[in-house]
Amino acid sequence: MPRPSVRRGTALALSALLLPVLAACGGSEEKKKDEKPEAKKEQGAGELVIYSGRNEELIAPIMDKLQKATGAKVEVRYGDSAELAAQILEEGDRTKAGLFFSQDAGALGALSQADMLAKLPQKSLDKVGAAFRGGEGDWVGVSGRSRVIAYNPKKTEKAPDSVHDLIKPEWKGKVGYAPTNASFQAFVTGMRVLEGEDATLKWLKGLKANDAKQYAKNGVVLDAVDKGEVSLGLINHYYWYEKVAEVGADKVNAKIHFLPGGDPGALINAAGVGVLKNGGQSAAAEKAVDFLLSDEAQNYFAKETSEYPLATGVTSTVKGLPALDSLDAPKIDLGELESLQKTLELLKEAGMV
Repeated sequence: MPRPSVRRGTALALSALLLPVLAACGGSEEKKKDEKPEAKKEQGAGELVIYSGRNEELIAPIMDKLQKATGAKVEVRYGDSAELAAQILEEGDRTKAGLFFSQDAGALGALSQADMLAKLPQKSLDKVGAAFRGGEGDWVGVSGRSRVIAYNPKKTEKAPDSVHDLIKPEWKGKVGYAPTNASFQAFVTGMRVLEGEDATLKWLKGLKANDAKQYAKNGVVLDAVDKGEVSLGLINHYYWYEKVAEVGADKVNAKIHFLPGGDPGALINAAGVGVLKNGGQSAAAEKAVDFLLSDEAQNYFAKETSEYPLATGVTSTVKGLPALDSLDAPKIDLGELESLQKTLELLKEAGMV
């Protein structure tokens, strides 16, 4: 169990990202300290409140099926993963959430460090490889996505094999990226964990100095590469596969390159779930976890989002998508991606946000 000082530090770091939302929740921190929370009774399978950092348009169909599978009345509250994690930390014993469905592993790692998540049944944990579940056994990955470099063959014959090459003069003004996007920030956090803060800041400043072009989202970065506005772009793999599925391969100029050698630019992140200790809904929440790891749900994510299914025995049928175990991703504890606040500080120092 983490030391109290670590838990407080994590809570403060995440809460700093959500001051407007926390203020809207009502009541001062001083007042909340004076109130004594009532102990929650376990609600069985009757009701389940899910805080979801995954987009409503994306997961609404599978949430309908989850409700039937669990037998619970399911209420889903949508928002940004980091903001929802901060809200859970602020709510503490009073949290309304029984299950947290995060877009990335970092927010789950933050709640794990804060001792907010319940240990999952071993049978649930065993459905997913150790690389995609929490070291404390309190969260598990549902779907995975790899960082890649998109490139336009009309602009360059091939993409470089490392993100470190992007700060070289040959790529000046030719790279697109989305510094305010959560997936880019998770990648930068991974680089910090792998290579240290000084090296990461040097790379960020180098990318900025090399006139890399900023965009709002991964999809916009891919569009810019496809149109030839830039030669290269940093995105998640599934954006390319979704674009191909939508308009046809013959209408997509861009290609993508999965980086070799454990490069930080090849980070595989995971969307995942954790059961809240204080939610009083563990029975329904654990059923929800098992449903999300079922063949039905795993195949939904593989087909609808082109993400990697993470449950053992389920493989993607997306045409041309390399097998997950063939990727040369960096070795990293995904729970360590929780240190987002320091990443935001580095991005600010580098002049990117």
